[in-house]
Amino acid sequence: MDEYLRSTPFMDFLEPAVSAFSIEKAGRSDNLTAQAVSLYYAVRDEIYYDPYSIHLSIGGLCGSNTLKKGYGWCVSKAILLAACCRFRGIPTRLGFADVKNHLSTERLRQTMKTDNFFWHGYTDIFLEGEWRKATPAFNIELCEKFSLKPLEFDGKSDSIYHPFDQKGNLHMEYVHHRGVYADVPLDEITQTFREEYPGVDDALKAADFDQDVLQETDDRLKI
Repeated sequence: MDEYLRSTPFMDFLEPAVSAFSIEKAGRSDNLTAQAVSLYYAVRDEIYYDPYSIHLSIGGLCGSNTLKKGYGWCVSKAILLAACCRFRGIPTRLGFADVKNHLSTERLRQTMKTDNFFWHGYTDIFLEGEWRKATPAFNIELCEKFSLKPLEFDGKSDSIYHPFDQKGNLHMEYVHHRGVYADVPLDEITQTFREEYPGVDDALKAADFDQDVLQETDDRLKI
């Protein structure tokens, strides 16, 4: 399990801010499962989801930077959760899958020109002798705005995207699992994004995800 407990440039839990966050949010229980669950909810809800904040570099993805900003996308939030768990002595790795996302903003749809999201990231946490998938991506406020079922995590079963939202509409479909990694496969992710989403960084750089969410949800209410 050594490789799943190390600090890395991405999972930089030796940075004071990350270690302090992990200590504070893990709670007072000595039980590692309870600590992992507490850390999951802290990252899910206190670090806001923002798919416009994709910066494919060590500095752009590392846990300390995501914590400093207070927001991130699925991969950067999964990295932060992994870093916090490793600091507590809980083995973690990163899992990746390609998903078909039936819910996004108009800007994201126009920019990406597809509803296929490549390299969706989640945290794989070793608890009580089993690997458990934990997806801390969508904060509770975003779920409420889009009528999504919040992803819960109890440390005993997998926490992955629901196929439907609360209204029965299609939400998320897993189409290809890319496997698990002890650290971020940055070169592979970067290559895929260059091929599938050319120019996406520049197109989203000046955009405001929160404003686009408000517009999207207002439009849905008018239908």
